Amino acid sequence: MFFKKRRQQKQFEPADWLIVGLGNPGMKYAQTRHNVGFLAVDVLAEELGGSYWKEQGGAQTCVVKVSRPGNDPLEVVLAKPQTFMNLSGSAVKNLCEAYSVDPEQNLIVIADELDIPAGEVREKRGGGHAGHNGHRSIIDSLGTRDYSRIRVGVGRPPGRMDPADYVLQMLKPQAFEELLISAADAAHLAKEHIKLT
Repeated sequence: MFFKKRRQQKQFEPADWLIVGLGNPGMKYAQTRHNVGFLAVDVLAEELGGSYWKEQGGAQTCVVKVSRPGNDPLEVVLAKPQTFMNLSGSAVKNLCEAYSVDPEQNLIVIADELDIPAGEVREKRGGGHAGHNGHRSIIDSLGTRDYSRIRVGVGRPPGRMDPADYVLQMLKPQAFEELLISAADAAHLAKEHIKLT
């Protein structure tokens, strides 16, 4: 009698850090507030010398080795889940398993935050999902909420505008430039967290 072998997640050399930027794939979403996590991870890739991206575990990933004077180099996995925001958790879990990353110690998730004023970037460890479906999915998939987050403020929608419409709205050039500045600030905060600045 033959049994089908369960397909296992491919294992890689353990990484020191997994930094995940949340967003939605496709040009339709590229210049929206909800994609600021993708933008921040792109900034990190550029600043850390990462240029090769591949599809892996439901995400686009880029692995960079970062040299540090007087210390061993750090291996950092940068990731942009391609599962759409509401299902981000499956990709994050896959990558944590593939790179032997303990999410409570070595995972950073960068995402937009309605409850923080636009232009502000803050760091937080643990907590609830605050209505953010990306965080909700990650918490459900990992079975823990105790991971580090970099929260990029986008502010509340004006008037009675639906929050989902607000974060998925295509931005005009000036507003998008401001979002890019916030993305760069988030990337800097991530580098501070892993002691690269």
